Amino acid sequence: MTTEEDALFGLPYVPPDATVSYGPHPSQVVDLHLPSGPAAGLRVTLLHGGFWREAYDRRHLSPLAAALAAQGVEVALAEYRRVGAGGGGGWPRTYEDAVHAARVRRSGPAARHVLVGHSAGGHLALCAASEDAVADAVVAVAPVADLGRARELGLSGGAVEEFLGGGRHPQADPVLRGPARVPVTLLHGTADPDVPLELSRSYAAAAGSRVSLRVLPGTGHYAAVTPGTAAYGALLAALGPPSP
Repeated sequence: MTTEEDALFGLPYVPPDATVSYGPHPSQVVDLHLPSGPAAGLRVTLLHGGFWREAYDRRHLSPLAAALAAQGVEVALAEYRRVGAGGGGGWPRTYEDAVHAARVRRSGPAARHVLVGHSAGGHLALCAASEDAVADAVVAVAPVADLGRARELGLSGGAVEEFLGGGRHPQADPVLRGPARVPVTLLHGTADPDVPLELSRSYAAAAGSRVSLRVLPGTGHYAAVTPGTAAYGALLAALGPPSP
């Protein structure tokens, strides 16, 4: 593992305040991390990465969810069906789960809703950015933003082929889904060894004027979703101001 990966995965798991199911599969759940103090008027749905594979779940983003909740953010850390034995995922099921999970919220005052995805979760978030009524804004961290190019590069040992089941699915590729319908911020490090920065550049060029790319010099794949790092500060800034 890289130093950044060690730093994130070495953080202790933080249990949620509640877990809510949105479907019958064991992976169709959302962990709620709720503010212990005054609410910031901001709701965030987190979509974790792991190249859509069953081997990776939401637990490694629990420290991020807890850190955001400590700042008054209502956080929903989503799980979804993934690729692998018993996972039940792949296109379009994994994406459909991400959309359903983004619509889970507890009752209360309306809050600005930002969909945040990391890596493969960033891919799912960018797909959702081309649809109405999923979120008010999207932040994609080190996303697999260009599926065609990721496939050509054979990222993570052919993860795209596994996710797509070997087929051709243009709607699965963020760069082919048309302009973003909500503001999108991309955060991508120049030193990312897992998902090249060129994928975010490709999406930013294809998805229209509502997309902003922030390049993080010297940053790898995990720092922006690791509380306490300088890149985490960039994520906080990308979430924008809370609702008044």
